[in-house]
Amino acid sequence: MAFFLFQRCGEILFENPDQNVKCVCMLGDVRLRGQTGVPAERRGSYPFIDFRLLNNTTHSGEIGTKKKVKRLLSFQRYFHASRLLRGIIPQAPLHLLDEDYLGQARHMLSKVGMWDFDIFLFDRLTNGNSLVTLLCHLFNTHGLIHHFKLDMVTLHRFLVMVQEDYHSQNPYHNAVHAADVTQAMNCYLKEPKLASFLTPLDIMLGLLAAAAHDVDHPGVNQPFLIKTNHHLANLYQNMSVLENHHWRSTIGMLRESRLLAHLPKEMTQDIEQQLGSLILATDINRQNEFLTRLKAHLHNEDLRLEDVHDRHFMLQIALKCADICNPCRIWEMSKQWSERVCEEFYRQGDLEQKFELEISPLCNQQKDSIPSIQIGFMTYIVEPLFREWARFTGNSTLSENMLSHLSHNKAQWKSLLPTQHRSSSGGGGSPDHAGQGTENEEQTVTKGNAP
Repeated sequence: MAFFLFQRCGEILFENPDQNVKCVCMLGDVRLRGQTGVPAERRGSYPFIDFRLLNNTTHSGEIGTKKKVKRLLSFQRYFHASRLLRGIIPQAPLHLLDEDYLGQARHMLSKVGMWDFDIFLFDRLTNGNSLVTLLCHLFNTHGLIHHFKLDMVTLHRFLVMVQEDYHSQNPYHNAVHAADVTQAMNCYLKEPKLASFLTPLDIMLGLLAAAAHDVDHPGVNQPFLIKTNHHLANLYQNMSVLENHHWRSTIGMLRESRLLAHLPKEMTQDIEQQLGSLILATDINRQNEFLTRLKAHLHNEDLRLEDVHDRHFMLQIALKCADICNPCRIWEMSKQWSERVCEEFYRQGDLEQKFELEISPLCNQQKDSIPSIQIGFMTYIVEPLFREWARFTGNSTLSENMLSHLSHNKAQWKSLLPTQHRSSSGGGGSPDHAGQGTENEEQTVTKGNAP
């Protein structure tokens, strides 16, 4: 069987050195993708980690090579992965659901603006296509398809590309998380203090950024990519590595799908830049930067949402809230998300241990319990941001509801703390000091390892 070799080493080009081998040279952010409608070959949790490099890890824990990554693809895998085949009409429809499931999914969409929307159930009812189904519905209900004269087939094709570029084997950073963030973003866009000022462009930017904010997430954090000398860390010079990759991947799919090709060039360039600004705002290392700015605006009462820059800033804040809103959901859903993100942390810790790397904070399953991780996350990250969001909304019904869930969920996690952690926190005392994971949370966030 003929094999195809692709190599990340510069701008895209094709060579044909002989009859049996084809060389595809690629930038780090450009990948071969499956055609629309053909079930994607879901990549594993660590799609960009070259384990041959990790196997060469020195005893000091450093990766001792900067060689270009090379992989062999069989003809069959190349056929399914090649972007050149995206236009082929699929032999079977993407959604194979019976009428009962379709009816239930449609019923759920009628309540998509409710905070207790169950994204896990919705994903099952849509046969794993929650992100595509949700975005198509929201684009339609917000009038974006009509306003921007979008082609429905092209829109669907783009959304499938986005959904397929999430890795389903990631416990947390997958397409269901993207759908959950998108549903939350939709709720925030409807907040009265914000909604009356939003333009169709603002709404489209908010929904697109929410849907694609973690696209192609490898299931490990930025420090892991840096200490393994990953090509993305080198490409983005260790600055907002994942967020830059999510943004660039999104722009690549927008251009490939030609979803916005009919719009003026200046407008599409502005959309791409604003998407980047929104996605880059989700970098947890910039949490204090945005929180400080928000507090200052609210203290000075100088937010003018008629101004495009102030509106964009509040869209950034809304996306940051949506990205970490899991602790503000009802307990049953919040607990699932907490377990998923900690499982992803633990997988990274196992990987680091396997290759004799220092285990990252919160990634040691033997030392970092789920309750202590979650209490710390809620205390140092979620509460400060959502209290300021509540100030902005004028303590709206939704904001009060979210803060109520947050308080209840933190109490639930405190009750589940290991006995020694409960006693060290003084029983009924503040959970801010509950457990080693909680004590180190504020430092950990600056290292980019918050949920």
